[in-house]
Amino acid sequence: MSALFDPDLFERCAERIITASRDIYSRGWSPATSSNYSVRINEHCCAITVSGKHKGELGLRDVMAVDFEGRPLMERKPSAETLLHTQLYARDPSIGAVLHTHSVRATVLTMELAQVDTLVLRGYELLKAFSGVMTHDAEVRIPVFDNTQDMVELSQQVEARMQREGTGAAYLIRGHGLYTWAEDLTACMRHLEALEFLLDCEWQRYLARARG
Repeated sequence: MSALFDPDLFERCAERIITASRDIYSRGWSPATSSNYSVRINEHCCAITVSGKHKGELGLRDVMAVDFEGRPLMERKPSAETLLHTQLYARDPSIGAVLHTHSVRATVLTMELAQVDTLVLRGYELLKAFSGVMTHDAEVRIPVFDNTQDMVELSQQVEARMQREGTGAAYLIRGHGLYTWAEDLTACMRHLEALEFLLDCEWQRYLARARG
């Protein structure tokens, strides 16, 4: 166990991730071994799900610690997408949790909107579920990135866009899934639930337009 973090604190973070994972899996947003979740431990590192584990069946050994360069601090295999989590923690010390899911709506909507690089959500009452949004009369912009297996490249693309446009609250990876983050895991779960609802709304609107 690394001297960078307290083992008891790591275990509490891991237990919160496991509880959230079971909830997310039960809603159908993270089938099988897809997805990854993390919680900040301190200013140096985070707890994150390991690679290739079923998200409805996580145990304590299915969570590990990594530093904000993505380096393992325990003898376990980190998720292939670890850098997409650590990029967020490194750029914004107020971020306390990151959730990545693979729901049907997040996957299909981004594939159908193949030329869209930003999904703009406006006018929805549920926008107030996002931290800092106080009215439906607001606009939440969700960047859409093309999928790639090169996580170094993708994390750099995300960072470059956030430098131009701000950190925001979420982004989508085309044909892949959703990333969202917040000040703690409770708020992050709220963001995720709101986003899944809003993505479903956008999908229904897309179908209505397609029908003419």
